[in-house]
Amino acid sequence: MAATDPTRVVEAVWRIESAWIVAGLTRMVGDVGTAEELAQDALVAALEQWPRDGVPDNPGGWLMLTAKHRAVDLLRRRTTYERKLAQVGRELETRPEPDLDAELDDRIGDDLLRLIFMACHPVLSTESCVALTLRLFGGLTTAEIARAFLAAEPAVAQRIVRAKRSLAGVPIELPVPGEMRVQLASVLEVIYLIFNEGYSATAGEDWIRPPLCEEALRLGRILQGLMPGESEVHGLAALMEIQASRIRARTGPAGEPVLLAEQDRRRWDRLLVRRGLAALDRVEAVGPYAVQAAIASCHARARRYDETDWPRIAALYQVLVEIAPSPVVELNRAVAVAMAYGPAKGLELVDLLAGSGALKGYPQLPAVQGDLLEKLGRRDEAREAFAEAARLTRNAAERTLFNTRITPDLTCPVVGRGSLP
Repeated sequence: MAATDPTRVVEAVWRIESAWIVAGLTRMVGDVGTAEELAQDALVAALEQWPRDGVPDNPGGWLMLTAKHRAVDLLRRRTTYERKLAQVGRELETRPEPDLDAELDDRIGDDLLRLIFMACHPVLSTESCVALTLRLFGGLTTAEIARAFLAAEPAVAQRIVRAKRSLAGVPIELPVPGEMRVQLASVLEVIYLIFNEGYSATAGEDWIRPPLCEEALRLGRILQGLMPGESEVHGLAALMEIQASRIRARTGPAGEPVLLAEQDRRRWDRLLVRRGLAALDRVEAVGPYAVQAAIASCHARARRYDETDWPRIAALYQVLVEIAPSPVVELNRAVAVAMAYGPAKGLELVDLLAGSGALKGYPQLPAVQGDLLEKLGRRDEAREAFAEAARLTRNAAERTLFNTRITPDLTCPVVGRGSLP
């Protein structure tokens, strides 16, 4: 493998291979924290040796083999692991290095799947699952994770440390079949949360954070390969691929938000659209992610905004309300109803939501109210609603967007965070 800068090669290979390496080491040593430390040792060795000796032909295999040798050394120092040491040591000593890839092919899928479920184990909070998942699978540093979620680096570091400690006594195995689907829902939720934070940042200066979307997409694709029989895995993958196809068109030259009606659809990534539609074709059962992907596909198939099939989108949101009810889904359904059947119909639904108090403090609620009020010619009320939305949001770009909507010229629908237009 030729490269002019071995250090950059190390970084690239680490980003791609680190999760697989940690997964294999976790099976060996029985602890995810120790496995990550061993993998980091191999990374340091690569940073020292590759610039001097050249990049090996199989960089990922080199990292795994180096980390495994360090694992053997560690096990050799632990008398309680003598039996396991003998087994692992014999395997490494008697098997020539070229057979490493075959061994990895046989075991790595199960190892990685175990690691995914371990990172999203029920003993951890959602915040800890997200941080640990980004650390193990995204190869992100603690500082990068902290920056992505606008959190203090020491707090994120402690969250990761506590997560590893909490997992110390957790068996390194897949959930039993009866529990697999329940825990899979948590895994998908964590991946979707990471994607949504990248797609519409909850706070800070940036409207979107593409690296988080990229990491979530990578996780979704890995999960598709590991669990090809799970319909909702394909549903989530389809949803993220189609949503990610619009990222380049969602911001203007200065990073300002560009809403769906104003986006230049020539900037949509058609490769990602095709990947998303292909994943949607693999869905065999109706589930929340599959329905959301179907909604996203309506936008992807429309050549222009005014060709969008809003009645179908409204109908799909009704299905989503029935299988995965939530106030945010209801708000998005109200937007679709307004687009399909008129702003008065949509505003009736939004006013019911506002009266329930279920979305109190959620900035997209008054934003949607403002848009629909403006369409009905009630401009003073619309300005008040957008002012409330600007007051509630913690995202600077979104606040600027809402403030610019406090004018008589309001034309574009505003949709709830994490929703599908």
